[in-house]
Amino acid sequence: MAYADSDHDANPALGEMHVAKILIAGGFGVGKTTLVGTLSEVAPFRTEERLSEIGAAVDDLTGVEAKSTTTVALDFGRITISPKVVVYLFGTPGQDRFWFMWRELSVGALGAVVLADTRRIDACFPAVDYFESRRIPFVVGVNCFEGADIYEENEVRHALDLSPATPVQLCDVRDRESAKGILLHLLEYLRGGALSVRG
Repeated sequence: MAYADSDHDANPALGEMHVAKILIAGGFGVGKTTLVGTLSEVAPFRTEERLSEIGAAVDDLTGVEAKSTTTVALDFGRITISPKVVVYLFGTPGQDRFWFMWRELSVGALGAVVLADTRRIDACFPAVDYFESRRIPFVVGVNCFEGADIYEENEVRHALDLSPATPVQLCDVRDRESAKGILLHLLEYLRGGALSVRG
C-alpha cells in the first residue's frame, strides 16, 4: 500500500515508516468524534464547544436533540496498524457553516470514512459528494444507533447512489473492534486498487 512518507523514514533504527492520513466525515451528530476517540491510542485532540442558543437555531438537531456539544474545527487521533504503519485520523466538523475547513483538512488524505445515520441518511450526502468530486476514496460506515432501523448494505448503497465498488459496512463507533473493522475495511479498499483509480 502506498502511504505518505513521514519523518520516521530518516531514522535507520526504525526502518521505513509509513503514515496514512484518513478523514472521518459525515453529518452533524453522526458519531465522528466518538469514532476518533474510540480508535485513538493517544488522548484525542478535540475542538468541541457547547451548543449555544444561536447555534441550535442554525443547526438541524432533528434526531440528535440531546446533543450538547459540537466540533468546531477538527478531531485528531492516532492508531498504529503495524510496526511500520501509523494512521492519523482527522474528524471533520459536520455543520454546514464549517464546511470551508474541509479543503484544508483533505490535503494529503489518502481516503475517508463517511459515517451515516439511517435516521438522517441525507446528512451524509455532502460528504459523499465532496469525496466523489475530488476522487478521494472512501467507505461508508453506517453507525447503528439504538432504536434506528437496520438496513442491508445494498439498501444503503442504493439510497446514497453509490458506485457498486464503494464499500458499505454496518458499525458501532462506540465499540473498538467494530470501529477498527471499518478503518481496516478502508485500508484494504485502498490497497486493493482505490489509490490507483484515484491517480
